[in-house]
Amino acid sequence: MTYQNILLEIQDKIATVRINRPEKLNALNKATIRELNSAFRELEKDADVRAIILTGSGEKAFVAGADIAEFADFSVEEGAQLAAEGQELLFDFVENLRTPVIAAINGFALGGGLELAMSCHFRVASENAKMGLPEVSLGVIPGYGGTQRLPQLIGKGRAMEMIMTAGMMGAEEAASAGLVNHVVPQPELMDFARGIAQKILRNSPTAIGRAIKAVNAGFRGSDGFKTEITAFGYCFGTEDFKEGTTAFLEKRKPDFTGK
Repeated sequence: MTYQNILLEIQDKIATVRINRPEKLNALNKATIRELNSAFRELEKDADVRAIILTGSGEKAFVAGADIAEFADFSVEEGAQLAAEGQELLFDFVENLRTPVIAAINGFALGGGLELAMSCHFRVASENAKMGLPEVSLGVIPGYGGTQRLPQLIGKGRAMEMIMTAGMMGAEEAASAGLVNHVVPQPELMDFARGIAQKILRNSPTAIGRAIKAVNAGFRGSDGFKTEITAFGYCFGTEDFKEGTTAFLEKRKPDFTGK
């Protein structure tokens, strides 16, 4: 499929999705959200893709926010619909993918950009990255899950302050707060993210998908322990479990198929 606003590359079982609107600092609009949904759907179906890296074009921005011009004149109903559709098509969708998604934050991740990064399963950032939810400075609040995911990651008090002040957090502070896992120099960001992805490739994709579901359940008002028990039991009926345990006993590396 041909995309207008994103670039997609697959190499050695790792997919790189790059938001490609550098003239807009990769700001999200509805068309880009739809394209990202389509790309992630295709990658989820591709059994050869075992990890996904999401980043932005250029060295200035991961995603500098939503395209404000697109919704500046919206009504109450249109605003609510914008948030609902965006969460369903992209933010919740990414969070619940079975394939791990790593956000490589290569600059500004503001508003919808930070919300998108937080939807990914974890985050790495370049030293020049800046993160924030500045929506209240525009008279609105985060609408793509930011009020929920930010407190989960950095705690209620810090999240409240960050949202209410519309302040930005640098990469090192974000790492200290738990918002990102690693901070590296800008030229090393993508290689570092690929290095983590390659470690993921060694493991069972079936088990990873079930682990993602179990972890998410605890943050979604579900019984995470019950979900874990069910997912744990499910794994015993998979080819990956048979291969993993057999390889361990035979003292060799496993060859997982994702079945």
